[in-house]
Amino acid sequence: MANTSGAVNRPAHNAPVLVIGLGRFGSSTAEQLVKQGREVLAIERDRSLVQKWAPVLTHVVEADATNIDALRQLGAQEFSSAVVGVGTSIESSVLITVNLVDLGIEHLWVKAITPSHGKILTRIGANHVIYPEADAGVRAAHLVSGRMLDFIEFDDDFAIVKMYPPRETVGFTLDESKVRSKYGVTIVGVKSPGEDFTYARPETKVSSRDMLIVSGHVDLLERFAARP
Repeated sequence: MANTSGAVNRPAHNAPVLVIGLGRFGSSTAEQLVKQGREVLAIERDRSLVQKWAPVLTHVVEADATNIDALRQLGAQEFSSAVVGVGTSIESSVLITVNLVDLGIEHLWVKAITPSHGKILTRIGANHVIYPEADAGVRAAHLVSGRMLDFIEFDDDFAIVKMYPPRETVGFTLDESKVRSKYGVTIVGVKSPGEDFTYARPETKVSSRDMLIVSGHVDLLERFAARP
């Protein structure tokens, strides 16, 4: 449904979520939602997967989500958010997404296999297209450099990383090491062993055992992380 006020409609943080497809992506998403205290209705047409996940998830139903009447009978139209984890069949993925759009579900996260698949999903109304394999590959490529421990990329090549500190920052305060002026990245937090995370301040001193939370442009982060 369009938001005529100009604001962005967001799903309620505790609203039930519909998850379709219990392959690796769909099941891990559903399981994490349950751990967060969310109610989940999972729909899967493979009986063995239904039996596997029934003890773990809130509600698991064996049904064919390419059939819009089956979705209606299950009350799919009552959900504001849905995740489509079907990836083995592009045709099924597209049909399911069309059904959910027709049922008026406002927030759709849909797994895509290829860029062309994702383009089709966007065209038919999926407002969140996810490429789990490609995203995992990008993340892994950044982490194999050795210094980065975690990597999250956002739009416009902006990212936040968790990393070990380069030698030139060890034993100095952030004001003394002047990371931002030298490398164009910002150290936003420091985690010392056995201590709570702290937001970085100019007087924060970095030790060799610390982990840094650093934000900035991907290329600049790579340059900073490549320092000895």
